[in-house]
Amino acid sequence: MRIRATVAAVSGALALSALAVPAAQAADKDLPSLDRPTAADVFGTGARAPRAAARAAVTTPVISKVVINGGKDIVVGTTAAKKFTVSVTASHPSGIVDGYIDLWHGTNVDAGLDGVLLPNEDAASCKNVNATTATCTMTITAYPGYDLYANALAGTWKVTAGALAGDQSIAWNDYQSTARVQRLSKLTVNAAPEPVKKGKTITVTGKLSRANWETGTYKGYTVQPVKLQFRKKTSSTYTTVKTIKSNSTGALKTTVKASVDGYWRYSYAGTSTTPAVTTAGDFVDVK
Repeated sequence: MRIRATVAAVSGALALSALAVPAAQAADKDLPSLDRPTAADVFGTGARAPRAAARAAVTTPVISKVVINGGKDIVVGTTAAKKFTVSVTASHPSGIVDGYIDLWHGTNVDAGLDGVLLPNEDAASCKNVNATTATCTMTITAYPGYDLYANALAGTWKVTAGALAGDQSIAWNDYQSTARVQRLSKLTVNAAPEPVKKGKTITVTGKLSRANWETGTYKGYTVQPVKLQFRKKTSSTYTTVKTIKSNSTGALKTTVKASVDGYWRYSYAGTSTTPAVTTAGDFVDVK
C-alpha cells in the first residue's frame, strides 16, 4: 500500500502541475496523485497536533535524526523501481510509538508541488533505543516514468518527518531535511588499437549517458567534463592524463601516445542530478 490515508483522486495542485507536463506525455500515461496525508491522516484524528499539545502544556516529541537511503543519494534508472529505506529517530517522555517520512519536490509544500514519494507501509516499524527514544523505519519505492515522470524532478527533494508519542502528541515537519534523487548514469570506454607499437597513437573512445525518465531510455549527457585516466600494468593507482568534454551526443574521443602496458579508463565526477561513474580499465598491450 503506497498511501496511508484516503485522499481525493485529483487535487487542484495536481491539475495545475499537469499543465507543466508535455501534452504527449500526459496523454500517454496517468500521472501520480500529488495529494499528501496530513498529520491527522497518518497518526489518527485522536492524536494531538503540536499546537494543541502546546496549549495543553504537553511536551511534543523531538525529532533528532532522519536517514534517507542509508545517507546515500537515491539513484533511479529507466525501468526498474528503486526501493529504499527511510528512518526517523525521535524522543518523548512517554516513548515513541510511530513515525512517518515522505519526500516531496517543489517550491512549497502547499503550492507548487510537482512530485511526491510516499511510504509503502501504513505504519512504521519502531525499535526502542531506550524508554524515551525510538527509531522508526519505513520503505519508499520510486517508479521511473510514474512517480519520476519528468527529468526536471532530478535533484534535491524535501523530507517530511513525523513522530507519534505514547501520549498521542505528535511532531510534524515538512522541511525536516533534504535528499537527492538522481538519474542513473552510464559510461563506456574503448582504447584501441591493441596491441600497439610504442610511440604510436592510442584512440580512446566512449560515451556518457543518463536515464531519461520521460522516454524510458538512456540519452547522451552532453558537454560534461570527463577525465581520462591511466594506470601502468605494474601499478594499482590511476592518474588523470587529461580532461575532455562529451560532445552533442554524449560521445567521448581523444588520443594519447603509447608508452607502456596499462589500463585506460574514463571517470565522471557527477552533478546534483546525475551520480558519478567510472569505467573499468581497458588494457592496452604496448609492444
